[in-house]
Amino acid sequence: MDKRVQFDFEIDFTNGGGIQGQEFRLDIDGDDISDQELANYIVEDMRLLMVGEVRILNKKIIHEKHKRMVKKRME
Repeated sequence: MDKRVQFDFEIDFTNGGGIQGQEFRLDIDGDDISDQELANYIVEDMRLLMVGEVRILNKKIIHEKHKRMVKKRME
């Protein structure tokens, strides 16, 4: 069974403002993923700059077929 993580996030920018996402889903290739790995992945995948604090909230692992090819994440 394929696994994904569902979570909310809040990102603050160092030059002001921020973005947030609710019930965001991401394919994972293991049984779990750390909050730091999720934060890094979001920032890299969305090509965000001047990122301050990243908060991962309401994280849960779900069983659901992957939607796209899983790529290796950098730590």
